[in-house]
Amino acid sequence: MMKKQLAFVLGGGGARGALQVGALRALLEAGYQPDLLVGTSVGAINAAFLAMRGVNLHSVDELVLAWRDAREADLLPQNYLWLTVRALFRRSGDDTSYRLRDFSIAHGVHPDLRFDQIQGVRLILVAADLNARSVALYGLDPQQSVLEGLLASTALPPWVVPIEKDNQLLMDGGVVSNLPIDPAMTAGATEIIALDLHDPRRGLSQEMPGFGPFLAKLLNTMEYRQMELEMALASARNVPLRYLRLNAPISVALWDFSQTETLIQHGYEQAQREISLWQPERREGFLARLQRLARGE
Repeated sequence: MMKKQLAFVLGGGGARGALQVGALRALLEAGYQPDLLVGTSVGAINAAFLAMRGVNLHSVDELVLAWRDAREADLLPQNYLWLTVRALFRRSGDDTSYRLRDFSIAHGVHPDLRFDQIQGVRLILVAADLNARSVALYGLDPQQSVLEGLLASTALPPWVVPIEKDNQLLMDGGVVSNLPIDPAMTAGATEIIALDLHDPRRGLSQEMPGFGPFLAKLLNTMEYRQMELEMALASARNVPLRYLRLNAPISVALWDFSQTETLIQHGYEQAQREISLWQPERREGFLARLQRLARGE
C-alpha cells in the first residue's frame, strides 16, 4: 500500500501571499501536518521559508516577521511600467532582480542550502522552463540548490529577469502552474490541501478600456482554466483535494505589500471557517480508523 503523503499546495499571487501565512497557521492549529510543501511564485517563498525552519506554529510566527520585513523592502517596485520600458531598451539602473535574492539570503535561504538538508518535510518549488515549454520542478533532485529553485520560481518580469541555465530559460512558475496541484501529484502527493490566491476580480471591470485591462482579463482566464484542468486531473486520479480560495477583502495588486497585516488575519479567519466544515469528515475518518483497529484490520 502506498504511504499517505499530505501536500500543502501554495499558489502564486504576489503580495496576496500574506493570506497563505494566516491560513497555514489555521491549518497547523487544526492538526493538519504536511509531508510535502509545493509552491509556485510567492507560494514557493512561503513553502521554502516554512520548510527550512520546520512546519510548526513557531515557524509561522517567524514567517509573519519575514512578511513584515518584505513590506518595508519594496521587493516589487510599483513603477513596473518604467521597469518594462527599461528592460525592452536594455537601459541600466537599479536592478530589482537582486532584491529577492538578497532578501532570501538575509532570511536564511543560503546559497549552499540543498533540498536534502531540509528535515521533516519534502519541498518542491515550481518554475516554468520556456525553452522546454514545460514545468521545471526543483526538489525532485535532492542535490539542487533551494535558493536557485526559489529564484527561478519567482522570476517574474519586469521585476526579475528569467534565469538562463543549462539550456533552460526559467521564470515564474505561475506561467505553467499557478496552483501546482499536478506538480504535487508528480512528487507523490496522495492527498492535497490547496491554498489558492487567484483573484477572480482582476480585470473584470467593464469600464476600463485599453491594453492593461485586456491583459489582466487574459491572464485571469488562463490561470483559472489552468487551475480547473489540474483539479480535474486530481479527481481523475482519485487524489482527495481540499480547495481553499483565499480572497482578499479588497483587490490587492501583486506589488502592494501595504495590506500585509490585514491579509494575514483575513487568511487565518477564512481558513478557520473552511476547516470547520472539514472537521466532521475528519472525525468520521478517525472513528473509522478506530473501528478498523478494534476489528484487528
